[in-house]
Formats: sequence, C-alpha cells, structure tokens
Amino acid sequence: MAKQLLHLVFGGELTSLNKVEFRDLSKVHFVGLYPNFAQARDAWKSAAQATVDNAHMRYFVVHLHDLLQPEETAAHALETVAKVKKPAASGGGKGTKPRSGR
Repeated sequence: MAKQLLHLVFGGELTSLNKVEFRDLSKVHFVGLYPNFAQARDAWKSAAQATVDNAHMRYFVVHLHDLLQPEETAAHALETVAKVKKPAASGGGKGTKPRSGR
C-alpha cells in the first residue's frame, strides 16, 4: 500500500482576480480530503471545470501532509535534490559546454 499523503481540495468565489480572498467564507466549497495528489487533482479539475463560466471561482489543492509532517517533507525534498544533483564537469575536454558564436 502506498504511503498516505493527505490533500485537501476546496474553493470558492474570490473578491478579485489578483488575490486569494474569498467573497463569502460561508460559501466556500470543501470538495474533499484525498490520500494522494492524483486523486486530489482529479477532484480539483472536476470542480474547477464545473465552475468555468465564473472567472472569480477558484479551487485549490492544499498538501496537508506538508503541514502535518514538515520534517518528512523536508527530508524527502533533500533526498530528491541529492538524487538529481550531478557533479559539475571539470574544465576542458569532453563534457564541457561548446562556446557559442565562434
């Protein structure tokens, strides 16, 4: 079973297109709580598409697992960066960047 990474999907009508401030907090739509980003994204997409005619309606996905267990998120981010980082090529020879315009 995959690790549960909680995501909250909610939305509502904003007061302005330039900021995230809800027109009426009592009308915020809580779409649901999901165990992974893929399911949360599907729910977000469905809710957003249902309100596409209202430009002020916005839906959001909040990564609750980041808020509930920030140390795990930070550790995972560091692991990911370590895997992606590659040592820089030493000067000259193979693997160096070609000069442009010459």
